[in-house]
Amino acid sequence: MQVLVYDSNGTMGKILIEEIDNSENLKLTAGVSHYLTGDEKYPAFPSLESVDVDFDVIIDFSHFSLTDNLVKYALDKNKPIVIATTGLSDEQENLIKDASKTIPIFRAKNFSLGINLIAHLIQEAQALLTEFDIEIIEKHHNKKVDAPSGTAFILADSLNKNNEYAYQHGRYGKTSKRDAKEIGIHSLRGGTIVGEHSVIFAGTDEVIEFKHEAHSKKVFAKGSLKAAEYLVKQKNGLFNMNDLIKEEK
Repeated sequence: MQVLVYDSNGTMGKILIEEIDNSENLKLTAGVSHYLTGDEKYPAFPSLESVDVDFDVIIDFSHFSLTDNLVKYALDKNKPIVIATTGLSDEQENLIKDASKTIPIFRAKNFSLGINLIAHLIQEAQALLTEFDIEIIEKHHNKKVDAPSGTAFILADSLNKNNEYAYQHGRYGKTSKRDAKEIGIHSLRGGTIVGEHSVIFAGTDEVIEFKHEAHSKKVFAKGSLKAAEYLVKQKNGLFNMNDLIKEEK
């Protein structure tokens, strides 16, 4: 399978290329980056429009400001695309949904199998812990631009299927008493933390915590490659980690 890596000189792009190089079934066709150094050991292009090689799938770990152009390019070339970029607006999510009617798109805010498993487990816990307060804490490195993280919303949304809860982003002041029908979401930024997420169920005299730590960004790269292998088999549609997990069973 031939892979085009978008934002190939970004942090995740470099890790993704390493994982492709270590794979027996995948080949890096080219990378696209606005910040080429001239030392790239693979075909490298400054823009999508300048790419002159063929490929099977695009994997994107770039920035939300580039998403609109990327989706339009994938539509024009009729190519499947794995979108791992976070911080997308509602308008961009709708753009992806519309495009998926024509091409296959795999959209996930977190490509870790562990996170997606926790999202399932906390739903089971919520069904039993009906009187418990729910809080989510996420920690990331000091260069992350969006807050709360996309993964925090994955976890919160898995608990809020019927939109019964309001999201409270941090608390401050003398009138910040907790409401029973809210989920607190708190963001911490510092150092080189890859990603930590905790879901806390706080009841009377007891606390239950579900926690996931990513010690390396390789887990996200590996997940996106599995998604790409799944995606090239599809004709069109919008897919996510639940679809991949079902495929892996």
